[in-house]
Amino acid sequence: MEYGLIGERLGHSFSKVIHEEFGFYGYELKEIPRDGLDVFMTRREFKGINVTIPYKEEVIKHLDFIDEKARSIGAVNTVVNNDGKLSGYNTDYFGLKMLLEENGFDIKGKKVLILGTGGTSKTAYAVCSNLGAEFLSKVSRSAKDGAISYEDAYKLHSDGAYIINTTPSGMYPNLDSKPIDLSAFTNLEGVADVIYNPLRTRLIIDAKKRGIKACSGLKMLVYQAVAACEFFTGQKVAKEKVEEIYKKIYDSNNNLVLTGMPGSGKSTIGKILAERLGRTFVDTDALIVEREKREISDIFKTDGEKYFRNVEKEVIESLSSAKNSIISTGGGAVLNEENVKNLMANGTVFFLDRNPDDLIPTSDRPLADEKAKIMKLYEERLPIYNSACDVKIIVDKGIEETVNEVLNAYENMR
Repeated sequence: MEYGLIGERLGHSFSKVIHEEFGFYGYELKEIPRDGLDVFMTRREFKGINVTIPYKEEVIKHLDFIDEKARSIGAVNTVVNNDGKLSGYNTDYFGLKMLLEENGFDIKGKKVLILGTGGTSKTAYAVCSNLGAEFLSKVSRSAKDGAISYEDAYKLHSDGAYIINTTPSGMYPNLDSKPIDLSAFTNLEGVADVIYNPLRTRLIIDAKKRGIKACSGLKMLVYQAVAACEFFTGQKVAKEKVEEIYKKIYDSNNNLVLTGMPGSGKSTIGKILAERLGRTFVDTDALIVEREKREISDIFKTDGEKYFRNVEKEVIESLSSAKNSIISTGGGAVLNEENVKNLMANGTVFFLDRNPDDLIPTSDRPLADEKAKIMKLYEERLPIYNSACDVKIIVDKGIEETVNEVLNAYENMR
């Protein structure tokens, strides 16, 4: 290959799409087993490569030149082949620095905990040190290489202001894992996770739920790719192009999720959004009917609500890795916290809040087939709808106006 990414497992990577958006070269993903790295690097059959887990430190011994910043960090993620001579750089530094600064992380004079001890943790340590962190410590399960244990992090550093995750915990396909329990940290100002697939890890979702500033690693990935591209080609990438690529990658991997009471317009608005944006429309209730081969009213009548909620949970879990879709959920989907986390992993959640006086009872909605039931459900669920969404849309206008309101809110969030 001429240009590409090497690593042990690359099924989660967005790098090929990002680099080919620059328009300068083709880009390949090459998985290399641990016993194959030396052979690959010795052959030097490439013009430029990026390096990811677990080779950011191992590649160093194969280089003829190492940039001073990469040398001081002790990790390389970009290698350029200049007439057979290999030069190594660390563009993760630039990517992470930009991520923290753009998200308003004020590191100076603060206590920062970095989860993990690999190449990216070394980069995070260097970035935070240069940004003036007062106290820095890596955290790992083994507490080796100068790191502290998670137990010590909980006991001794619960006053930490920032946490940066550089471990793979929570990365696709293991979406339900989380590296640390944030409840122990009462002074947190921000949480950054270098993982970008899913767009929001359980760690990020947890931080946002607690009202803590949080960001995932997609923008870091784009910025480090920009710096790598400039090393590969010697050409500058315009700021406008960077933002364009970021939004394109974000949109292609993000879903718009609609929640709200039965009859609030989720399906109607969802179908219009899907057509307007050229996305797939998914209705979780319709998937349940398709799977069970019977109507929802029949499921409730025969097997009860508990059975229905279990099926709903399985259907939503299957959508946790869905991308570029509009997902309309059943009225009670948000009652299960795991459903919310699975929908938020790659989704922006909109609560369509329609006045319950305007909701019409229908026989196909077992829990909302009478006006009194609707009013009671709305009162019970409103706090849950509010806490389980990114944006609340008041549905008090026409359908077209509501669609535009959703689109405008989404545009401002990206």
